[in-house]
Amino acid sequence: MDRRTIGAAALEVGAVGLGCMPMSWAYTGSRQRGEESLRTVHTALDQGSTLLDTADMYGPFTNELLVGRALKERRAEAFVSTKCGLLVGEQHIVANGRPGYVKRACDASLRRLQTETIDLYQLHRADPEVPVEETWGAMAELVAAGKVRALGLCAVGARASRREGRGLHDGTIRQLERVQQVFPVSAVEAELSVWSREALDALLPWCAARGIGFLAAMPLGNGFLTGTLTPGEGFEPDDVRARHPRFTAEMMAANQPLLVGLRRVAERHGATPAQVALGWVLAQGPHVVPIPGAKRERWAVQNAGAAGVRLTGADLAEIEALPSGMGSWD
Repeated sequence: MDRRTIGAAALEVGAVGLGCMPMSWAYTGSRQRGEESLRTVHTALDQGSTLLDTADMYGPFTNELLVGRALKERRAEAFVSTKCGLLVGEQHIVANGRPGYVKRACDASLRRLQTETIDLYQLHRADPEVPVEETWGAMAELVAAGKVRALGLCAVGARASRREGRGLHDGTIRQLERVQQVFPVSAVEAELSVWSREALDALLPWCAARGIGFLAAMPLGNGFLTGTLTPGEGFEPDDVRARHPRFTAEMMAANQPLLVGLRRVAERHGATPAQVALGWVLAQGPHVVPIPGAKRERWAVQNAGAAGVRLTGADLAEIEALPSGMGSWD
């Protein structure tokens, strides 16, 4: 697989990463199987998808434990990205950016991941009760201590901003400008896909202008862009898509033209709609690394294969002319 570098520290990773969250969190629980997920991590590494993206809140904690089992055998082949700053309760999630907590969370992640160093440590969400500079300063101390190689920030992503006429990522850019004064940001993680293109407006150009890597989360539209979901089939109650405004039967049907367009391009390349969707993300810049989630080996293989799909200028123009995804908020 082609390699890409992210951040001023020139961190090298495979062009397509692996989002590990679905193996333990947020998606259909009845289909989460540890041993199968572990094989998927190994398969992704075999394919050159070296960036493994996880977080302490996924599970919580169980996703890091799962990734740690793979790292125990293949640490030298993997680039590990994990996150801190969110605590999971019974019915709620709260932010904790206190410096002491951040340092303890890092030590706990290192134990679960069975590694001495985290390649990219990301702040999942800023704590509104703690100046973000204080949280980031504690994270910078972890770099100085050799526990972390580089730091990243996850986008706030509040859709209320869009409804109020403000840029979706204005809040994230303000946070980035503040923490950049304390310690360099190596990567930003935010949603980017054919049906969620808001990051192209300001956030992606902001990163590109500063040599900051961009980790494209949900590049397959939570599975919709794979073309394997059936409108009206429904989701189990623990699946986030059961409450997602783009996954009602009505909205999934309304968004089918987007899939039709991806299939048309895919047929010309002997590829799948998912590979074309990932190819479009890869074409947004050499600093962009999509991190599609997968919990099955065949999907990890298919996603990695997207790195070999070469979309032409005409292909990209055709894809960009497709409608963005619609949701019940629209």
